[in-house]
Amino acid sequence: MTSIVFMGTPDFSAPILQSLIDDPAYDVVAVLTQPDRPVGRKHTLKPTPVKEVAVKANIPVLQPNKLSGSDEMKQIISLAPDFIITAAYGQFLPTKLLAAAKMGAINVHASLLPKYRGGAPIHYAVLNGDEKTGVTIMYMVKEMDAGDIIAQKELPILSEDNTGTLFDKLSLLGRDLLLSTLPKLISGDITPIPQNIDQVSFSPNIQPNEEVLDFTQPAQVVHNHVRGLFPFPIAHTIIKGTRTKIQKTHLVDEKTDALPGTVVKKGKHELWLATGDGQVIAIDELQPAGKPKMTITDYLNGHANFAEGDQVITYD
Repeated sequence: MTSIVFMGTPDFSAPILQSLIDDPAYDVVAVLTQPDRPVGRKHTLKPTPVKEVAVKANIPVLQPNKLSGSDEMKQIISLAPDFIITAAYGQFLPTKLLAAAKMGAINVHASLLPKYRGGAPIHYAVLNGDEKTGVTIMYMVKEMDAGDIIAQKELPILSEDNTGTLFDKLSLLGRDLLLSTLPKLISGDITPIPQNIDQVSFSPNIQPNEEVLDFTQPAQVVHNHVRGLFPFPIAHTIIKGTRTKIQKTHLVDEKTDALPGTVVKKGKHELWLATGDGQVIAIDELQPAGKPKMTITDYLNGHANFAEGDQVITYD
């Protein structure tokens, strides 16, 4: 069997690991994942989705806080696996570790490289209103996501997609592409393609200041911002002095001369707001600070103390 060390952390990575475990052609000899993190008010330590899969399969799990120079890294090097396979692991791999894989260290990346190198490719694809995304399998090198491309598969981004739905779709696409690519790599039937430097773009992790919605932007941009940050980290704004997360919106075929952030329509089940290009956006789901997530109907039923024509989101 071909021996593999797998490195990954979130839900995106778990189906990919599971597929390698289930395939009799491969022997996953160890799994590296990020350390367990405290969650909830009680700060209970929660294992990563990848760790849960590995533990269930009785595969050794290593969780160094810092991989470089760690004892865990030495363990992996001593294993001398045929492949090191990563999928959203969350740490850089030192060159010495990459060299430990006999057949190569490869990565399953959720973009059509060289577009969107970095930690948030799915978010950026939605934020930027892209019509397609995909998965790339590439060789790993010292520079982030810069290795030669081994295989790619495209996926259309539907109007109803958000970052969460694309995470699920791209995870399965990456799983299937990896399983179809590995045998060709092993047999030497693939010629890797260098990335086009002129087409490189980046998708760094989303920062807190990027979570703030700007209703002075065009309606489509605001809508893409909501979709791009759902279900995490979730976009927010200030409505009548209350910090409010916005989970779901849709565009309305309506024009207005009202200032951005003004209530264009308020009914029992509808809240329409003006945006910077004179188009209108409807809020469907939201969460005021200190309150549970709610539909717009529930919000309008007891939390919306304003009227049509009020500018509920203001800008200096």
